[in-house]
Amino acid sequence: MTATLSSDVEPLVLDARQLDRIAALRESAMSMYTDPDRCLPMIQVATPGKARWSVGQRVADPAKMFEDELAGVRPHLDVEDDWIPTIRVQFGTPIVASAFGCKVIVNEDSLPAAEQGAVKCPADAYALKVPALDAGWYGKLADYTAYFRERLPEGVVIQHPDIQSPFNNAHLIRGNDILTDFFDEPEAVEAVLDRVTDYMIDLIPYLLSISGPINREWFYDWGMLYKGQARISTCTMQLISPDLYRKYVLSREIRLMNAIGGGRIHYCGITGEVIADFFRNPGVNGLDFDVSRHDLWEIADKVPAHVVLMTSAGPNSTLMQRLLSGDWPRKRNLLIGTSASTVKEARDLLAALKRSIPYS
Repeated sequence: MTATLSSDVEPLVLDARQLDRIAALRESAMSMYTDPDRCLPMIQVATPGKARWSVGQRVADPAKMFEDELAGVRPHLDVEDDWIPTIRVQFGTPIVASAFGCKVIVNEDSLPAAEQGAVKCPADAYALKVPALDAGWYGKLADYTAYFRERLPEGVVIQHPDIQSPFNNAHLIRGNDILTDFFDEPEAVEAVLDRVTDYMIDLIPYLLSISGPINREWFYDWGMLYKGQARISTCTMQLISPDLYRKYVLSREIRLMNAIGGGRIHYCGITGEVIADFFRNPGVNGLDFDVSRHDLWEIADKVPAHVVLMTSAGPNSTLMQRLLSGDWPRKRNLLIGTSASTVKEARDLLAALKRSIPYS
């Protein structure tokens, strides 16, 4: 494994005040689940990143990936927003699929992707085996994670890598033919979904164990602490109907969440009807969604009280202007993300948003 640290990068060190502030952020994050009626929204403001290396260079060298991951933490420490310092091994979406035999395509300027279709025909689905925990790119991921852990600054934690979801991964493993398999070979679809779900149930505790001390109740993801053990991404659900999701996919997501102690859902689709179905899964404790497609206030009025809602929008967006005017949802356990051009602009925007919260 090649690893070349840059000699001109100043080590990241959090002082005692910063460590105390981060500890308080963890308490605030947990209160969004444990005390949803009295907690306060949390706000994260991103500024332009200072990455030195291309994606291809980071994927080839853990030192370069580690440097750029820490570079993403530094602006949040300067802004002092509600970002808990987290980094992760960034290999993109194909890693579960790689364990099942999908080839990983490495790009120079975008994260790796999977070459679809390790399962060539429906008959192959029935012979699909649950892979080893170090299959595919997981051996490389374990090496990178170990490299990170040896050099991790105090106060910074490793979140587990992208695991996608049962259907997202099944789609990669079978390829686009899975969309017609729902009608021609539904049992084959179920076979792939079951094997992927089985693997993810084994995989998630393993990934948490190599990332750091295991906490069976909470997990870190994108600068925040959440109830449960993982985030699942339901992006590919957009390609099937809500009825197919309910009939074939939801039960696997419920089984996964039950096995790992819950988690949150990422949904970037446009179908609003299916959002209510997410909450038929008792393990769902959080949802992030595209606010340009779905109304925050409408969703906030419908979701269970303990579910944390997350969304983001630009500083000049309709969402930001509405929040800045003091028009916030009644639901308090919200994570709002936005962006600014400079650290000073980020601090000013953060302060204005905090002042605008009517119940703060």
